[in-house]
Amino acid sequence: MSKQEMEMDGKGYKEQLKLLQIELVKLQRHIINKGDKILIILEGRDGAGKDGTIKRIIEHLSPRETRVVALPKPSDREQTQWYFQRYLSHLPAAAEFVLFNRSWYNRAGVERVMGFCTEKEVEDFFLEVGDLEEMLIRSGIILRKFYLDITLKEQKKRLAAREKDPLKQWKTSPIDQQAVKHWKDYSKARNEMFARSHSTLSPWTIVHANDKKSARLQLMRDFLLRLDYAGKDLDILSPDRNLIFDYDPIYLENGMIAS
Repeated sequence: MSKQEMEMDGKGYKEQLKLLQIELVKLQRHIINKGDKILIILEGRDGAGKDGTIKRIIEHLSPRETRVVALPKPSDREQTQWYFQRYLSHLPAAAEFVLFNRSWYNRAGVERVMGFCTEKEVEDFFLEVGDLEEMLIRSGIILRKFYLDITLKEQKKRLAAREKDPLKQWKTSPIDQQAVKHWKDYSKARNEMFARSHSTLSPWTIVHANDKKSARLQLMRDFLLRLDYAGKDLDILSPDRNLIFDYDPIYLENGMIAS
């Protein structure tokens, strides 16, 4: 049995998850002591596992210093603002750990594919997003961008299961019904998003997410490995680079990213 298979059995997964959650608590202690500002952006197709991943990340963290931001459809007033404006008040202050469950990249994905914005607005977004993220990073915010990548077959399976599960009815939306229909459109939009918003300073990290449990562990390992904090246990922070890796256009050609 491979290491990954051992991890994904019930006991192995729970043991690894607990160890990584302990590391997250260590990280938060460091963030609070040093006054660091952490921002994680989590993107991915409908059904990719963003909610479940965030739930495991924050499970044992202090709710006072941890915030999850999942903004609803913009109001009439917000639609007249600078596009990024409604996100700015949710950015982390000193000692805060903030996770965006979807983000300003809605403009490059859902809004574009579903016709909720114009192509000029998309172009303006791409002209501005790199400068914005550079300013945030230079201001002291530690920014990490993750994209959970699933196949069309897995998305169909998850969306169908969501409709049948009475405990997940809150997740269903009219947009879900269009996700499979517009698979290729989302792929095209995603590919341009990667090409135009990935940089050395603010890279995209891709996570294979067909296996939810594996994706959660890999994302936590990668995130924790990249940050400095006291008492880090390097023995458990070894991401599998076949499952989580920074974007490169070659991965669109060799099948590492679902087409």
